[in-house]
This record gives sequence, structure tokens and C-alpha cells, in this order.
Amino acid sequence: MTKYIIILLLIITSCKGKSEKINRTERPKPEIIKTAEFELIKAENQRGLLILFPCFPCDAENTLSEFKITEISVKNDFSVLAMNLNQKLFLSQKEKQELTEQLTRIVKEKNLSEENIFIGGFSSGGNVSLLISDYLVKNESQIQPKGVFIVDSPIDLLGLYGTAEKNLKLNFSESSIQESTWIKNMFDKEFGNPSNGINTYEQNSPYTFKTENIDNLKGLEKLKIRFYTEPDLKWWKEYAKNEYEDLNAFYIQKLSDKLKIEFGENNVELINTENRGYRANGERHPHSWAIVNEKDLINWMLK
Repeated sequence: MTKYIIILLLIITSCKGKSEKINRTERPKPEIIKTAEFELIKAENQRGLLILFPCFPCDAENTLSEFKITEISVKNDFSVLAMNLNQKLFLSQKEKQELTEQLTRIVKEKNLSEENIFIGGFSSGGNVSLLISDYLVKNESQIQPKGVFIVDSPIDLLGLYGTAEKNLKLNFSESSIQESTWIKNMFDKEFGNPSNGINTYEQNSPYTFKTENIDNLKGLEKLKIRFYTEPDLKWWKEYAKNEYEDLNAFYIQKLSDKLKIEFGENNVELINTENRGYRANGERHPHSWAIVNEKDLINWMLK
């Protein structure tokens, strides 16, 4: 009996020792800071910073619930700054300046890395990412992005207007009609009807396919650029009777081709995914954060 007790004690002691050893090697939990402006997951070691912008009606909480990027980012010493800035398909010059000042202040106050900064966004947040990255570079701001990526973003506002008009004529689904009505009314108010001229569209849009205008992206020439999209035409036909030329994927493809000609092919990547688009609740939707492979994105950032 004494022999068995001794063996049991040895096993318990051995397991306890292994447990303590494992605990000593575990990474400390990252600091999490939530404010009205952002949610920050701060890595202990500061190799770089990933700044994320949400979709039009979304916020930082939605971004981090739909995009499982924080754990692998922190593991690779990248802090994640998820912004609450939303409801922006474009940015005025004043808004670009204000956002630049906001980001600069946050980076300074929270002691975040000014090296290896990457900026990305989903849907309208991708438009914000492209426009603010261009502005930061052109104005030689304190924050200088190393790379930028977008996730199925409506980068051509003139094209978006045309698709909205087409959807209204089709009168196919209630959700499509509601969204298209809102887009047309907002753009008519902000930019005017394109039949009266498209100059204001070109001034505010990341890209205008009709004229191949990339004036708002020329600052990105030296940056690493990634475009993510999932051109599931079958799904979009069932949802809104859309053709390929109506999809964000079409304009993203055209912009990718244009930038590869203008900037060279080395730093511009187009990633067309297949059957990755699912929302956090399990709903199938090609217009989702989930089309991004998080591990592959981090590897791209580390190169």
C-alpha cells in the first residue's frame, strides 16, 4: 500500500512540475483597450500594427467577431487597432486630415509601433483604407503604412451608382431595392446625377473604371497591396439577379489590372476566393470578412 502511495505522489508531483513549466512559457494575455473610437488588442512586443476599418453599418466589435485575426496577430507581435469609424464610402479632405490626426494620436498615446503598419477594411471600410493610406503617404504623415488591403469593397462609386440604377429597374428583391434606393439618393445629393458630369465621382472615389482614374491611389505605388473578393456569380444572381459586371469583384479585378500596369506586378495581388464567404452566424454570404485567410494575411505582412 505504501508503495502505491509513493508512486501516486511521484505522478502528481511530476504532472504539477510539467504544468508549472508550461505555464511559465505561456505568452501573457494581450492588453485590451476599448473606447468610443476603437478597440485595441495590444501585443506585448511591438513588431507592427494592423489597423482595421469596418463595413458601413458596423463597428470594431463586429469586425473582431467576424474577422478572427487577433490571436494570430498578437502571436506574431502585431497589435490590432479596430476602428469604429463607419458609414463612409468616401472621405472628404477634411475627414482625411481628421482621421490622420486621430490615428497619429492613438499610436502615440498607446505606444504602438510606427513600423510595419498595415491598413485594411471590409466593404466600405476598404474604401476608407485605400483613401487614408494614399493621404498618409502623399502628405508624408508620421504614420506611414507599409501595406494596404481591401475585402470586397465598392471601390468605384460611379459603377456603384450604375448598379443601383440597374437594380431599381430590375425590381427583383426587396433588400436590393432598399439598398439601391439609398445609394442613388445619397449619391444624387452628394455628387449629382452622373448624366450631368462625373467629375465629383472621380474626385471622391478610390477608382473610376469608366475613365481609369486612379488619382486617389497614386500614393500607394510603393506599398504592398492586396485585393480580396469572392466572385460567386451564382449566389449574386439568386440574391439580386446581378451579372459579373455588377459585382464589386468586377471593379476590383479591373483596378488590380490597372495598378499592375502602373505600379508593377510585384506588390499588387488579387485574391479571388471560392466558398469561403460565411458570416459568423453561419450564413452563406460571399461579401464577408471570412474570405480572408488570416494566417496567409499575416505571412504577407511579415514578408
